[in-house]
Amino acid sequence: MLRDITLGQYYQAESTIHRLDPRTKLIITFVYLISLFIYTNPYVFTLAAAFLILVTLLSKVPFKYILKGLKPIGFLLLFTAVMNIFFTGGEVIFSVWKIEATKEGVQRAVYMSVRLIFLVFGSNIMTLTTTPTRLTNAMESLMKPLSVIKIPVHEIAMMMSIALRFIPILVDEMDKIMKAQLARGADFESGNIIKKTKSLIPVLVPLFISAFRRANDLAMAMEARCYHGGKGRTQMKPLRYAKRDVAAFLVSVVYMMAVIMIGHYTGSVKL
Repeated sequence: MLRDITLGQYYQAESTIHRLDPRTKLIITFVYLISLFIYTNPYVFTLAAAFLILVTLLSKVPFKYILKGLKPIGFLLLFTAVMNIFFTGGEVIFSVWKIEATKEGVQRAVYMSVRLIFLVFGSNIMTLTTTPTRLTNAMESLMKPLSVIKIPVHEIAMMMSIALRFIPILVDEMDKIMKAQLARGADFESGNIIKKTKSLIPVLVPLFISAFRRANDLAMAMEARCYHGGKGRTQMKPLRYAKRDVAAFLVSVVYMMAVIMIGHYTGSVKL
């Protein structure tokens, strides 16, 4: 399960999506996520799926590699589906004891699950095709207008990038700790949920210690390199828009217009 977490990882490849400016990818990802919540419509979701497949093919990132990133949210998907099916009013399909499953609940569960899957899938493509450094620079550039009202844009972007970069590092560290505990006879599978939770304590304690140690080492390394925030700093590779970025923006505009037109003429499903 730990190896299935792909958020924050970078997949090296030579593709059109990799060569796009990171600001372009951030904006298009944001537009795509908005499009998922404008209309509750099967036609809109079909268009969103087609757009997602096209971007994935252009990125040259294997579908299997992205799909395995959905495994960690399996429990969340199941929990969301169950809550919607059994706790949404409407036409009753069947009942379990005093809990009733409704037709409207099934519809809402399907649409919420599709939205969540597309949201994670699209976000994964953005992070898999963008290095943490370029992602930091993109966030800082897009949030730069906020510096007028004294918001520390560079520091916020740096913290977000470091947090994102630490995800795969901590996942690897937790995997090593769990394997070490298993070699010493630890059991993480048997017993009820309370026992399973208690069995994770020998894993979480060294994981937190390792995380604090890594954070301290990173802070010392930044101080040793005379890091004093974003004021006066320059970039080795400044971000520049190219013709392919203009083309990508045009494609995203066409996609958004298509979503609005389809949603307007077909309407949203009433849940």
